[in-house]
Amino acid sequence: MRGLAQRSPDEARRFGRRAFIRTAALGAVAGSAALLPGASGSLPVSAAGTFVPTDPDLHLLRRATYGPTAASLRSIRRMGAARWLEQQLDPASIDDTAVDDFITSRFPSLWLSVGKAYSTLDGSWDLMFDLGQAAIVRATWSNRQLLEVMVDFWSNHLNVSNPSDNVWWSRHDYDRRVIRKFALGKFSQMLAASATHPAMMMYLNNAESTKDNPNENYGRELLELHSLGVDGGYDEDDMRQSTLVMTGFGISWDTGEFEYDKDNHYMGPVSVVDWSAANGSATGGYDVGLRYVDHLAHHPSTAVRIATKLCERFVSDDPPPALVDKLAQTYLHHDTAIAPVLRELFGSKAFKGAIGAKVRRPMEDVVATLRILGVKPDQTGTDGPQGLYWMLGDLSHQPMAWTQPNGYPDVASAWKSAGGRLNSWNTHVSLAAQWWPDGLRYPDLKETVLPKPLPATYGELVDAVAKRLVYRKLATAHRDTVLTFLGKTNGDALDKTDAAVTWRLPYLVALILDSPYHGIR
Repeated sequence: MRGLAQRSPDEARRFGRRAFIRTAALGAVAGSAALLPGASGSLPVSAAGTFVPTDPDLHLLRRATYGPTAASLRSIRRMGAARWLEQQLDPASIDDTAVDDFITSRFPSLWLSVGKAYSTLDGSWDLMFDLGQAAIVRATWSNRQLLEVMVDFWSNHLNVSNPSDNVWWSRHDYDRRVIRKFALGKFSQMLAASATHPAMMMYLNNAESTKDNPNENYGRELLELHSLGVDGGYDEDDMRQSTLVMTGFGISWDTGEFEYDKDNHYMGPVSVVDWSAANGSATGGYDVGLRYVDHLAHHPSTAVRIATKLCERFVSDDPPPALVDKLAQTYLHHDTAIAPVLRELFGSKAFKGAIGAKVRRPMEDVVATLRILGVKPDQTGTDGPQGLYWMLGDLSHQPMAWTQPNGYPDVASAWKSAGGRLNSWNTHVSLAAQWWPDGLRYPDLKETVLPKPLPATYGELVDAVAKRLVYRKLATAHRDTVLTFLGKTNGDALDKTDAAVTWRLPYLVALILDSPYHGIR
């Protein structure tokens, strides 16, 4: 069989899309398998840091957004990093009309009230699928990038799996009125909103928990996942007491909305770790529950847990203890407000020194690919978001779809998989070659990736394409590997009719995106 370089465009089309995917993946294996995070183990920080530029603006964009773009880099250069961050911390100040209009017009069901959805959808999962697709649209094209990153963070921290069979009428509202509303606000308010939302009450079975038949799912996870953490100093009796405090918090089976039922609430003294209440009134049980949740949100152990997770998300898989302590203090000092914590985090020496210390998870990789290639959303319909949603299903990382209450992991070791890596490579070539998903508006790579005028040699070509895609030249050994894939050497002359800059250009693009230069967050 002749190699790619010897095939004409007509032969390439006859060769078939699936065969091209396999061939491109094999090229990627030959070119970068030994270098990729997850191929045989996680890259050490010292090695990972060699793949990404040390530019502090690019570092901030890689962590605080779903991936740098030419526009975002121009913006942060013009405004300065401090002012850019302040704007991102105030998402209402950012014009996001295009994405807002897209979501409103293409996914109108997302504005259904809980009651309306409960009475009309009859168990349909369509609303949950719409929510997942809309999340991809926002992550990819929203100008409010830090908000979208934090929505993903909190969706995992206070996870309600989407889709799942008992939140089909309420999960979209949970996204809007719990996660998005407070993503850059106060965690205490978010936790209270979660505790009084039908989606959480159904997902962790608190709607079925009564004084006579308590269900410990929510009471336990409220401590273990949502607040103090597994090392927060509580025991089995505390979990039982936590469950009793929250009895009565549930839903109306007539309307699907949240409802407090005093007849289901346990009365009597309750005590959890360092909190207690007389709890002598069934009617007053609602206020007791809210005071308990507020106490947990303000607890020092909760501060440490949230600070640790934020460091894990934005700094490194091994959060630096000194920064964790500083962020926990900031969290408590500012009454659980998240924006001051993020401001402290992004300004820290630990963050600035953590270049190369995080790896993109599958969804982040796909969205970063769409952003750097300049792919645009559909002119009409929702074929593009639907295709991306199912593409992320193949990568086991659809937004909000983690099936356990603890949310998607955010450490590289959790994503190590040869099959996952191969699927990622296939995704890159599918997007670069514009095979799938349908409906999206793909750019002409010759116009958006190739420099003008065209370089004189193949080595200069690879350098230029790499700078466009990953903001730096590849190391000499890695550039030479890409040249081997093209069947060329550094000094070989380049002609405008050559395969590498015509029909084979998508595979050059995909191969660079397959590398750690793109895979590092």
